[in-house]
Amino acid sequence: MKLFSKNMVILLFVVLLAVLPLYIARGSEFGGADGLASEAIMELNADYTPWFESIWEPPSGEIESLLFALQAAIGSGFVFYYLGYSKGKQMANKRDQA
Repeated sequence: MKLFSKNMVILLFVVLLAVLPLYIARGSEFGGADGLASEAIMELNADYTPWFESIWEPPSGEIESLLFALQAAIGSGFVFYYLGYSKGKQMANKRDQA
């Protein structure tokens, strides 16, 4: 199988992986884990009072989403930098041994 064909199969798989859950859960509301956790806590103990408050509350939902995306981008940057560094180091070791 040619490289182009392999890449197209992988691309198709990634697109299906992204679109299929959205198609299966049509009309569903995608809520965050924080809201579900709050609801579960209130069901278990209605008198519960949080023992911690946020140091800083983002001014809007858009800023909160931006910070979340930035955190994800920085984290993935570290992960993929490490993977690339490890792969390069491995290739250099193989080249030195040959």
